[in-house]
Amino acid sequence: MSKKYIDVMDTTFRDGFQSVFGGRVLMDDFFPAVEAAKRAGINHFEFGGGARFQSLYFYLREDAFEMMDKFRKIVGPDANLQTLARGVNTVMLDTGSKELIDLHAKMFKKHGTTTIRNFDALNDVENLKYSGERISHHGLKHEVVVTMMDLPPGCHGAHTTEFYEKTLREILDSGIPYDSICFKDASGTSNPQKVFDTIKMARKLIPEGTHLRLHTHETAGVSVSAYMAALEAGVDGIDMAAAPVSGGTSQPDILTMLHATKGMDYDLGGLEIGKILTYEKELQRCLADYFMPPEATMVSPIIPFSPMPGGALTANTQMMRDNNILDKFPEVIAAMTEVVEKGGYGTSVTPVSQFYFQQALNNVMQGPWKAIAPGYGKMVLGYFGKTPVAPDPEVVKIASEKLGLEPTTQKVLDLTDADESKSLATWIKKLKEEDIEITEENIFIAAACQEKGIQFLKGKGELNVRKISEMKKDCKGSSSMGSGNYTVVVDGQKFSVQVAEGDANIEVTAVDGESIAPVEAPAKATGNEVSIKALLPGNVWKLVATPGQSVNEGDVILILESMKMEIDVVAPRGGVVKSINVATNDKVVEGQVVAVLG
Repeated sequence: MSKKYIDVMDTTFRDGFQSVFGGRVLMDDFFPAVEAAKRAGINHFEFGGGARFQSLYFYLREDAFEMMDKFRKIVGPDANLQTLARGVNTVMLDTGSKELIDLHAKMFKKHGTTTIRNFDALNDVENLKYSGERISHHGLKHEVVVTMMDLPPGCHGAHTTEFYEKTLREILDSGIPYDSICFKDASGTSNPQKVFDTIKMARKLIPEGTHLRLHTHETAGVSVSAYMAALEAGVDGIDMAAAPVSGGTSQPDILTMLHATKGMDYDLGGLEIGKILTYEKELQRCLADYFMPPEATMVSPIIPFSPMPGGALTANTQMMRDNNILDKFPEVIAAMTEVVEKGGYGTSVTPVSQFYFQQALNNVMQGPWKAIAPGYGKMVLGYFGKTPVAPDPEVVKIASEKLGLEPTTQKVLDLTDADESKSLATWIKKLKEEDIEITEENIFIAAACQEKGIQFLKGKGELNVRKISEMKKDCKGSSSMGSGNYTVVVDGQKFSVQVAEGDANIEVTAVDGESIAPVEAPAKATGNEVSIKALLPGNVWKLVATPGQSVNEGDVILILESMKMEIDVVAPRGGVVKSINVATNDKVVEGQVVAVLG
């Protein structure tokens, strides 16, 4: 009797990198490992999409489309190269219009993609219809997804086998074209018995011969058990990664699964232990200089209480390190249970996992429900689709008041298509204004990554890679200011200073030609004046008010970007803006005076 062939997708270069390094790995550093993986007999790779699309523009000064082209050239024309998309979000920071959803599929097909795995974190099938149709329209294979997790203890109402059956039936009844079906557990919290029951249910429900997969993470320590349960229940494919980016917050190691299935009637991709060992050795060499966060290698028994997916966990801890607030991480994770429960039980996978984290961070840093993260607030108000269960009414009320939005039951695509800012024309106009070449790639980069995409296209993207050799330099004091934008004052003139790596290239320009009195740099409150301080570390995203302007209590003075959130800095009372002490793109620290109100 021949063994059942199980398709293995190697997630090392997408989910592995995202889960361990927050996606921050330079292409020329890892391409030799891709060649080694090919020699080892691997022919199915996850090679882009998800947060690995934005991370190249945000942190690496690299073009994701160029990376995808080069990856395809290495592995050859016959490899199955897969990406991850988030329904109506695709790989964008926000929901997309129909034009942008179509452009996503078109560009990913053009740049070497074979298959797109397409999910919606709320399991709202409406959000999968158009995106799935466009994926198929452009000649890509569409892997439609049901997202999974276990709810925190004491929570009920969703994420049972019955809930997944309801979702799967909706997908099948909707007529969405698909080539395969995946059950995706980004937090690795689904218990093995539920996995077994769910795969059994799906196998009976779907047409015979349909390719069925399970995706999970080792985050909670049960991934191998979950995969074994899925294999027993009749799954056709599983996802694995290679050391050193396997286990922990990532997928189980290929060698671990080969060992776990010894003597069983499964052939895992025809892979051989000796060849995988050679491949992993090369990967370890390629990544030897990359700082591996200790939390990336760990499993946590408390993750089911506060489900945080592996791909988001290290991205968040890296951002907290960069902002010097990593000591708050345990409190944030503890605060997530309430945030998940009151948010309507959307699956903790991007972007919902980020909404959960951002709201938990707000609750820790500013007090419970004192501030609403925009993404979380819009989710409970219905702007991203229907949550599995109704959100907490009091939280909905607070979100409505804080964001100035009414709850909605409109379809997400109807909302986005009515939003002129999400049209192709808007982004074409923006590129023209910035004197950037109009190509379909550039349009999508700008629309997907917004201001940071524009900065990349203008040659001003940041490089933020954590390499051990560079960290040692910092410790010895041979490096000074980190790359980025700063505001300095010289003889009463305010300047914006852009610092490149190692201070090798410093660009200084006057800020709007402003002059300020030397004694007011930075301005300080005196008498009836009030200093307005940053509540969180981050970057200045946008200046809203100007010096001399009259404002009312609650008016927005400026907007910070922090931990992937837009944070409004508001006037604590009515008055006149005496000074704005920062410029756009400046880095600020918690407690820094950013404006003075008189």
